[in-house]
Formats: sequence, C-alpha cells, structure tokens
Amino acid sequence: MMLRARAFTALGLVAVLSACSQKGELVIDQGVGIASVLTLCPAVGIPDYTGDITTFRSAGDKTVSGLDVSAAMTNLRATCNDTAAQIYSEASFTVNARRTDVRGARTVELPYFVTVLRGGTAVVSKRIGTVSLTFADGQERSQATARAGGFINRADAALPEDIRQKITRKRRAGDEEAALDPLADPEVKAAIARTRFEMLVGFQLTEDQLAYNVTR
Repeated sequence: MMLRARAFTALGLVAVLSACSQKGELVIDQGVGIASVLTLCPAVGIPDYTGDITTFRSAGDKTVSGLDVSAAMTNLRATCNDTAAQIYSEASFTVNARRTDVRGARTVELPYFVTVLRGGTAVVSKRIGTVSLTFADGQERSQATARAGGFINRADAALPEDIRQKITRKRRAGDEEAALDPLADPEVKAAIARTRFEMLVGFQLTEDQLAYNVTR
C-alpha cells in the first residue's frame, strides 16, 4: 500500500511512503462497501530528493568532471514493535556509493536523518546518524548498511474509544447510515489524522545538495 505524505519541512519535500502492517490493527469491514485498516505502526519511507547524495571535489565546481562521491539509499525495510507503551519502529537500508578517483584507500562518512511526524506535519523527533563507506585502493564502488529507529507513544497512536465505536458500530441494512462511510465523517477523519505517524529516512543534505538533486 502506497501513501503520499505531506510536506514536512520548509523546503516542501514530498514523500512516497510504504506503510507497514503489524499487530494491533483495527480492521473495518461492515459489509456495506466499507473496508479499511488502521495500524499503530508508522508508515516508513524516503522523502523525494533525499535518497541520493552527491559531493564534489570543489565547492564551486558542480560539473561532471568535478564529481567526488555519489551514493543512493536502497532496500529500505521496516519492522515495528507495537506491544509496549512506547511503539518502536526501525528501518534498515543499504547505501551504494561510487567515487570518481580510485587512488588510495578511503573512508567516506555520509549523514542521514530519521524523522518521526505526527499528522503529516508535526515533527515528533529528529535524529542524525552517519553511515561509513570504505573504499580499498583502486576500488570504485562501496556498499554499507545502516539502521534508523524512532519511538511513538502508544496512547498517541491509538484511536479514542468513542471514535472506535463510531467506526465499528453495527449498521442494519436499510438504515439511513448503512451506506455511509464512517471514515468520511469529519470528526473521525480528524481523529485518524491525529493518530497517524510517519517515519522518514533520508540523507541529511545541505541546501546546495538538495537543490542539485531537485534540478539534475
């Protein structure tokens, strides 16, 4: 299932997220065309333009000949433990890197972020990590794996009982509300939005690096 995330920084980044499905889901199926799954676990993904990073040998040279190291995040996978009061979601990913000058052994450290959002805009937490890539003498490519995680208060991710009852209330055929989708109710939609969390992972880019990714 694919989700479209809202902008989460002043830069207006848009994320395409892959939702995780874990225990603790509220499955809604009233037999009147209503079917939905609500989960305590956050959707996890890489925001557009932050899954790649490029460095140059000279700050003023953004040409192909000035390229130093380029890297990309792949194989993003998420796990979630929603059995405790603090829900923990963890993402693992692979970084594939390439350098243009293969002379000498070298280690490159690239920064990445993990941000937890509530309701699509409110930043709950943000942490910065680094992934290290080691190149042997003469080696052009390197690969490394890294992990990033975040916590969510279970109470914040759970729907209030009155909202749950409104969603799951049995409806008799022929009733006026039988064909109405309870998820379309403004009160229900607002409550669901407040309990939806997203965990975003990407390279911690400078403004110049982000602009390069957007325009290339």
